[in-house]
Amino acid sequence: MNRFLEVVRRDLRLALRQGSDSVMVVTFFVLTVVLFPFGIGPEVNVLERVSAGVLMVTALLASMLSLDRLFQADYEDGSLELLVLTPTPLGVVVAAKILAHWLTTGLPLMVAAPVLAVLLHMQPEGFATLLAAMALGTPILSLIGGIGAALVLGARRGGVLLSLLILPLYVPVLIFGVGAIDAAVQGMSAKPHLLILSGILVAALVLAPWASAAALRQALE
Repeated sequence: MNRFLEVVRRDLRLALRQGSDSVMVVTFFVLTVVLFPFGIGPEVNVLERVSAGVLMVTALLASMLSLDRLFQADYEDGSLELLVLTPTPLGVVVAAKILAHWLTTGLPLMVAAPVLAVLLHMQPEGFATLLAAMALGTPILSLIGGIGAALVLGARRGGVLLSLLILPLYVPVLIFGVGAIDAAVQGMSAKPHLLILSGILVAALVLAPWASAAALRQALE
């Protein structure tokens, strides 16, 4: 547990010291959402109808921007090999790095989402469900993205490969996240959609760190 927290603190310090990834992710999220009213028009009914989809799709794309660097810096400076050789299971180390990634990218997206929902005229009934969907969905994006980042580690044009690998796996998060928000806005229960997202999150928490660890070992051989 101590090693887990050490890795989280280390990655958070590095992320806060550099700051570029978090700023880039949030800036992309905000600017892309702000552009939609200019592209599809200012009609309130139209913006309200597409608000859930716009927010979830944009958050999904924004979360991918820094994924290719999740393990890259450690790989380039050799510290990844040291992490593999430590007594702590590599899956635990990977889970810590993914948590740090979510805290610096997914959490800011979740905080920014309600503000942007106001811009898109989302009904107030959807705000709580939007936060719940983001709270469940963004960790899934980081966990699945960690597998992709490990698989393309050291590859040329890794960012392109990463997108091709993980975008299809992100589709369930998009479907059930948008479905939950739309259900809440329409006065129906969002619970089924959120329960499915919760199940996906539990499965990702159990499987993704170890799958990423196996891919990292393969990349280092």
